[in-house]
Amino acid sequence: MSKKPSSRFDDLFSAARSKTQETSSESTTAKETKKSKSRDPDYVRTTIYLPKQLHQQLKVAAVQGDKDMSEIIEGLVNAWVQSENA
Repeated sequence: MSKKPSSRFDDLFSAARSKTQETSSESTTAKETKKSKSRDPDYVRTTIYLPKQLHQQLKVAAVQGDKDMSEIIEGLVNAWVQSENA
């Protein structure tokens, strides 16, 4: 049986898995565990479309601010809804 050709991401996934396994035991006690929004009944998943450049800027801002992109979007939508209701 021939082996399926690997995708260009297989090496990246393997490296990420091995790094996660190495650091997971070290950081488990030091890192605060977040509740998954996907399992939280108070959250709903939605899809939005953004221009590529804006999406990239959002990703950078999220990393720099140590926030999830969804946290940023949630705050902005909340502020907009509040201003519309004022």
